[in-house]
Amino acid sequence: MTRRLAQVAKKVGVSEATVSRVLNGKPGVSEATRQSVLTALDVLGYERPTQLRGERARLVGLVLPELQNPIFPAFAEVIGGALAQQGFTPVLCTQTRGGISESDYVELLLQQQVSGVVFAGGLYAQADAAHDHYRLLAERKVPVVLINAAIDHLGFPAVSCDDSVAVEQAWRHLVSLGHERIGLVLGPEDHIPSQRKLTTVRQVAAAAGRELAGEHVARALFSLEGGQAATARLLERGVTGIICASDPLALGAVRAARRRGLAVPGEVSVVGFDDSMFMNCTEPPLTTVRQPIEAMGRAAVEMLTVQIDGGSVTAEELLFEPELVVRGSTGPAPRDAGGR
Repeated sequence: MTRRLAQVAKKVGVSEATVSRVLNGKPGVSEATRQSVLTALDVLGYERPTQLRGERARLVGLVLPELQNPIFPAFAEVIGGALAQQGFTPVLCTQTRGGISESDYVELLLQQQVSGVVFAGGLYAQADAAHDHYRLLAERKVPVVLINAAIDHLGFPAVSCDDSVAVEQAWRHLVSLGHERIGLVLGPEDHIPSQRKLTTVRQVAAAAGRELAGEHVARALFSLEGGQAATARLLERGVTGIICASDPLALGAVRAARRRGLAVPGEVSVVGFDDSMFMNCTEPPLTTVRQPIEAMGRAAVEMLTVQIDGGSVTAEELLFEPELVVRGSTGPAPRDAGGR
């Protein structure tokens, strides 16, 4: 007990006597100090006293599918900073292959009695994945916000980049450069953002009197290797312009083109999605569609804190406008494209 008091007191910067007063429910401690002591208790992994276990901690879970894609650390930085400004401590939960699953993280967060959870990418975007852990959060009435498109029936507030606008910007950019054979590298078939992108391209192409051939759509896991394999199939079918559902997929597309001896952008143009860190430092610098990470992350935190404070937020998905960033990976269609 003495060791616990000392550790908590040191973390918060108060006396052991103050920590003792909080743990024993004694008066004479400000609410801010009380909350700081309880949060420190949670962070250090100590159980709260029985009489305090009914209260949710000033912890917020931030669940990410990975950290290899730079877009997710970028979201974590914005969301973590915004949470700290509101007096919350973010708990970063990152999935790894063969490691702790998303549902396992949810159970751990519930055990810690977190105040809320933000998901930035995850199983909620896959229609065929298991979703029981989301229903558990809803049953426990834990405030939740999802970042980027989710399946319809979950009912959580969502903040998303407008996939339709993003892919239309990319498509029109390639068309303006003279590309006629345009391919898409998307995520799995049950991936909701990819479904939205595909639907929009088909509509835009049809409106222009063109058709997106089924053979010009390739599916891949969200990785550089996945993008390379999918693009290799598209290049065999003669595409000269490629729109990818993430920046790592786009970097894989560039690699695939070069492995075939094709110049980027001289013979193949590539467009990514996210504008994650260092995409202006690749060779060539990547043309991509930028997600407004700062605005989306802060909106997600605002929606979460309103719920935590007992307020209500819109059930409608908040869509944020993306921005096409033209760099060196796109150029005019090759003159001999028809013969490829």
